[in-house]
Amino acid sequence: MRGKLKFQQSKAERNGFTMIEILIGGTIMLLVIIGALAVYSRSNKVAVDQSQYAELQHDVRSAMYLLMRDARMAGVGLPEEFGTYALEGIDNEDQGVEIGPDRLKLIGNMEEPLNLQIRDYQGASVNLGVEDFSLEQYPYPDDYYVNKVVLILPNPSSGCRAGEIRIVTHVTHSTGGTNERLNFSPGLAPGIDPPGGLSGSCASSDNYDGGLVTFVEVKEYWLDITGNYPGLTAGQNGYIGGGVGGVLYQTKNAVHYPMAQNIENFQIQYNGDLDDDGQLDGFQDWNANWTLDQIGRIRQIRAWILGRTPNRFSSVSGRVTGGIHHYRRPAVANSPASDRDDLHRRFLLESTANIRNLSLSLYNRGER
Repeated sequence: MRGKLKFQQSKAERNGFTMIEILIGGTIMLLVIIGALAVYSRSNKVAVDQSQYAELQHDVRSAMYLLMRDARMAGVGLPEEFGTYALEGIDNEDQGVEIGPDRLKLIGNMEEPLNLQIRDYQGASVNLGVEDFSLEQYPYPDDYYVNKVVLILPNPSSGCRAGEIRIVTHVTHSTGGTNERLNFSPGLAPGIDPPGGLSGSCASSDNYDGGLVTFVEVKEYWLDITGNYPGLTAGQNGYIGGGVGGVLYQTKNAVHYPMAQNIENFQIQYNGDLDDDGQLDGFQDWNANWTLDQIGRIRQIRAWILGRTPNRFSSVSGRVTGGIHHYRRPAVANSPASDRDDLHRRFLLESTANIRNLSLSLYNRGER
């Protein structure tokens, strides 16, 4: 009996694990789990980093598309004599911080066409008469004109270069397309300031006879660095404010539309025959001393939009390779670079556009 029990105990010992074996196995399993968690953690950090970078790229590309589209259409709908008022810029606007972004203001009926010849307008009056059958030339119903912003331009031969921006309340006309009028609310449209100081009223109401009335969009592209831009109130007319900076806006007829967030810099340069020698002078920054004639000879716009991820790249460790500027603000146009890395990833997009309606002669000469 004792021999049989001893045999059974030896067999049980041979089928089990010793304490050392259990400890070794547990250690190996723990190392496998830790390794798997480390791989997961690393992969998750990379995924989060790439997600915010992809979102940043999308914002920058979308904003650049809208900017270049409007730049190409600057001045559309304006008579040739008013082409010098198509655009206006600001170079390195001082917002009290290290980076000074540029601004660009454009004018044109960029979305809807309308060109009506003025029959009679007394200037600042509440209605404007256009030539008979003018409204019938366009497929817009009467209620389409309500609250539309229009630009009232004088006859180019009058010598006056002051255009009134008004808001249409309604249109009136007789059966058959006669006695057609645009009716306005009193006063000029508030907060809408076209390029070049075009807004104003001619001294004589006769200057408007034979002039032009057109739908107008005054668009301004600008970057709010701080989120507390002077003169703007958070939550009004589309402005975010409240300290939310790094937002690129398109301001359309005095209403602010956020286009992209996490934008670090916005720069623009201009190319044209500014010295009137028949040759393009090359891209340069906006010069506040340019005359209207020089501005009217601008033919191309080049823009840079620099995005910066909202968070540091957590998947980056150690020292960043110097000189690659992936994690440092680069120099853009005449805006200097940063001298330090901050581990925020950048995305810089550059694009160039020909101002379509001002570039026809440029194309005809075969010069690009």
